[in-house]
Amino acid sequence: MKKKIALLGSTGSIGRQTLEVADALGLAVCALSAGSNIRLIEEQARKYSPAVVAVYEEAAACDLAVRLRDTQVKVVSGLNGQIEAARIKDADTVVTAVVGTVGLLPTLTAIEEKKRIALANKETLVCAGEQVMRAAEASGAEILPVDSEHSAIFQCLHGSGKTYEKILLTASGGPFRGKSPGELEKVTVRDALCHPSWNMGRKITVDSATLMNKGLEFIEAMHLYSARPDQIDILIHPQSIVHSMVAFSDRSVIAQLSVPDMRLPIQYALTYPERQPSLTPELDLAGIGALTFENPDLKTFKCLALAQETAKIRGTACAVMNAANETAVALFLEDKISFTRIYECVLLALDRIKNIEDPSVEDILASDGEARRIVLEYYG
Repeated sequence: MKKKIALLGSTGSIGRQTLEVADALGLAVCALSAGSNIRLIEEQARKYSPAVVAVYEEAAACDLAVRLRDTQVKVVSGLNGQIEAARIKDADTVVTAVVGTVGLLPTLTAIEEKKRIALANKETLVCAGEQVMRAAEASGAEILPVDSEHSAIFQCLHGSGKTYEKILLTASGGPFRGKSPGELEKVTVRDALCHPSWNMGRKITVDSATLMNKGLEFIEAMHLYSARPDQIDILIHPQSIVHSMVAFSDRSVIAQLSVPDMRLPIQYALTYPERQPSLTPELDLAGIGALTFENPDLKTFKCLALAQETAKIRGTACAVMNAANETAVALFLEDKISFTRIYECVLLALDRIKNIEDPSVEDILASDGEARRIVLEYYG
């Protein structure tokens, strides 16, 4: 078992649950990072006494440094601070639980340092999956997925290598499953944040409502498991008990089931290849009674269809799609655009920005910035 972790994104939903798991397993926390939630990260710093705390916003970092002046904790800021937290020598595992492309360079840094990466930042692979997986192969760093679906696939493939026929990626369907396109025109921020199965951060919850989250996971699975787009099927599974499945050439299908609880895939990434008693409640299949599956409605949930098409293009297209979506979701959460306009924002950026087929990391970050600019220019 890995004994010491650096946690990027400690104040978010995944970050807080990672600390619950760390407490249960008795893991040490060497570094923490956050965006601007000073009150919570101060509490975490005092509890875990990490060597480094990184706060992305400089003013917030200055505030935290004053608050922690009676401790030995070093406070750093900006993207370089996130990178420093990822590089910290004592940590053997880096949990990347930040949201957005801010996680890309810290993840690449941790890979260079040959650390185990417990990856909850899906944007890293969506935007630069080929570059990240090449870097991991070259350095020998492990990348273990924290998303419940990708953890499920990883577990289903255990003992089989990457020899499979198909990945069956499940989705709850979100709060608007069964709604018509007209009904989606009227949904509010409050409606979109009422996820039926999972307790997540606001951005990811909105992505789950548009099904863009499943599109991002589709791309992520392609990189993690060397899958072609035609090797991944998406199934709507409202009960959120089967977290994904893998089909093999002999027509066997292996599934991973559990109560929907992110602490389980977090723990598996931290303890792999061992299994330890977890905080997750026991699964009662008789109490659930039935598990159902259906195909997604791609005509209503256009973001999912767009993500699947973008996945075939590769290059910088996925980075553009991701950045435009992040920006549009932020505008929606601020009540500046409607729910259905999120799709329009992403489509606009993809139409306006030329794809670079074999991009560098610099090309990816530049395309990311251009997509954000275009969306804000037209809709912000």
